[in-house]
Amino acid sequence: MFAEETDKGTVLRVRLSPNASGTGIKGIFRNEKNEEYLKIAVVSPPEKGRANKELIALVAKKLKIAKSEIELVSGEISHYKKLLIKNGGENVCRRLEEWRRENDSNDY
Repeated sequence: MFAEETDKGTVLRVRLSPNASGTGIKGIFRNEKNEEYLKIAVVSPPEKGRANKELIALVAKKLKIAKSEIELVSGEISHYKKLLIKNGGENVCRRLEEWRRENDSNDY
């Protein structure tokens, strides 16, 4: 699974594709260690944190939570990122599971 519960909240692993033609969830990505990442594309370039800001805004909108509830904890200049979703609780887990089901057929 591309998300895991911690004592601070839910950590979401993302494989970000900046400079895309459209913004959205594009499927599940598995790296060489077979770790799952949610593949997300954004139109913003990876300059001055623009792509990261668009990523956080997209995830917040999809989860229906405030952007302030999401923190980039690793991967600031990498395609592989970890987002901490604070205080999301069951709503976040339920929505992430829905994303998983929606994107199971879109494995890359």
